[in-house]
Amino acid sequence: MINGSLSKKGSAVSDLWSSLLRRGNARRVRSGKAGCRLYAIGDVHGRLDLLDELLDQIMRDMVNRTPKKTFLVFLGDLIDRGPDSAGVVERLRTYAPLGLFPIFLRGNHEEALLRILEGEGEILADWLKFGGDTCVASYGLDPDTLAQIDPMAAIDRMRAKIPRGHRAFLRSFGDTFRFGDYLCVHAGIRPGVSLGEQTPADLHWIREPFLSDRTDHGFVVIHGHTVVEHVDEQPNRIGIDTGAYRTGNLTALAVEDDQRWYLKTNKTGLFAGLEQVSLTAGA
Repeated sequence: MINGSLSKKGSAVSDLWSSLLRRGNARRVRSGKAGCRLYAIGDVHGRLDLLDELLDQIMRDMVNRTPKKTFLVFLGDLIDRGPDSAGVVERLRTYAPLGLFPIFLRGNHEEALLRILEGEGEILADWLKFGGDTCVASYGLDPDTLAQIDPMAAIDRMRAKIPRGHRAFLRSFGDTFRFGDYLCVHAGIRPGVSLGEQTPADLHWIREPFLSDRTDHGFVVIHGHTVVEHVDEQPNRIGIDTGAYRTGNLTALAVEDDQRWYLKTNKTGLFAGLEQVSLTAGA
């Protein structure tokens, strides 16, 4: 009797444990917002040629799928480093194709440019060195001249050349976008800090400890900012900045229900392939 009772109890405990494990794994399957689709685009960095190609790919991809409300999220750093920041901004500031809802997030490069235009001349020289030189050149300014003259005089020249519409567009960018079990942000989040308490500095600039942290944040973070050779999929984050400005590889992540897939350009800005994966427990 005792052995039989223990056996029954052991079986019951085993069944309960298996049930809890199944529930836990089920909770870890990530899904997008119900009834909607998401395309998130990594750091464009002035590569208008690649942006045009990737937008064409997205439109072609949409045609082959069931019509749904679709969000197109730009993860920030539209500008700097690449050759045509002005062209990228002009292309996107009125971009509203049928069936797509564009969402623009601020990156550290947009933050730096806006701070300079608001009068922070002390960061101008550094900004010109880490990609701002090509940005001002795309607006018809000589970066070497701007680096040599008084910073406030340089800012006056920038204000005169960068259209008001472009500045207003860049100022309109948000910091985060939640899509079901996913959070879109430029750089990442500070682990252990609630979403409502995150600072713009971390959202725009963070690398560590975010990149090496494996904490379940309650959502998967889709981010750019840190260049990777290939898409960096971790249980709690997906990095899609594939260094477009220097590699020619601009990447978009698509999410619909429990599916995700990728669209990307190659070094000549031509279609390089489509990869689709099904999200599994722990993905």
